[in-house]
Amino acid sequence: MNKNYKKPRYKKPVLETKDFIVKNNCELLAFLYECFPSKGRNDVKALLSTHRVLVNGAMISQYNFALFPGDKVQITEHSFHQEVGLSNKFKIIYEDDNLIAIDKPVGLLSVATAKEKTNNVESLLNAYVQQKDKHNRIFMVHRIDEDTSGVMIVAKNQRMHDALISDWNNLVIKRGYYTIVEGHMKEKEGTFSSYLKKNSQYMMYSSKDNKGQYAETHYKVIDENDNYSLLDVDIKTGRKNQIRVHLYENGHTVIGDDKYGEPSNPIDRLGLHAYELKIKNPLSGKIMDFKCQMPKEFKELFVKK
Repeated sequence: MNKNYKKPRYKKPVLETKDFIVKNNCELLAFLYECFPSKGRNDVKALLSTHRVLVNGAMISQYNFALFPGDKVQITEHSFHQEVGLSNKFKIIYEDDNLIAIDKPVGLLSVATAKEKTNNVESLLNAYVQQKDKHNRIFMVHRIDEDTSGVMIVAKNQRMHDALISDWNNLVIKRGYYTIVEGHMKEKEGTFSSYLKKNSQYMMYSSKDNKGQYAETHYKVIDENDNYSLLDVDIKTGRKNQIRVHLYENGHTVIGDDKYGEPSNPIDRLGLHAYELKIKNPLSGKIMDFKCQMPKEFKELFVKK
């Protein structure tokens, strides 16, 4: 062999960066072949070996990784390496073989977006469970808005996910929120109910038309100061922006909520925290009650001076 021979460098295949949604159960490599039919098999395999494939925001390199309908597969332009450190992201409240419950901080997305692929609950938990077994994965059950903190649960297998999703509203026993609003409530305890619809600007509003989504919100004042009220809110229905809309329409905007009103922002965040989620486990029938503490900034706002 010519001693001056140099093995040619492998050139990373140039593939358009796109997002793909899985429609049928399949393995990852087979799915990638379908996504890039005009590319060579080695080029497609190289996407996995060079860490350029994300599944639901988590880097995956296993050829036979199982995909399910609704999964999002993303191809990144550069190699991706994910460091998993949950201690500074959020606290795991509970974990067993079927589900995980966490205390999501304010400012963290529930799922990946086009702009933020990795710093979200879905991606971080996928990477976390794959540390134990590369074939593990999580399945999203519900979401909490980026600006809201509190309890979230995810399923750790398809069976638990399907069981929760198929009967979610009946399985949920309580959704408890601490909510800070402007002003003082005329009635210290009460219920708001209406049918919610979405307008052309994607804002929710109450309507008398029963073709909208029925929403029911119970509240109780638990503390007050000169300018604000701290409420314990229990929603019987989980509609988009339900708490924020009902309180805004009744003259008490949630602090920090510039989507519905123009309130003050004394704690530099939205005044919503999901402190409790109580459900009936669809597999065992057991009642499971997940709770997290009130944020420090909520407490400090009502310290007596």
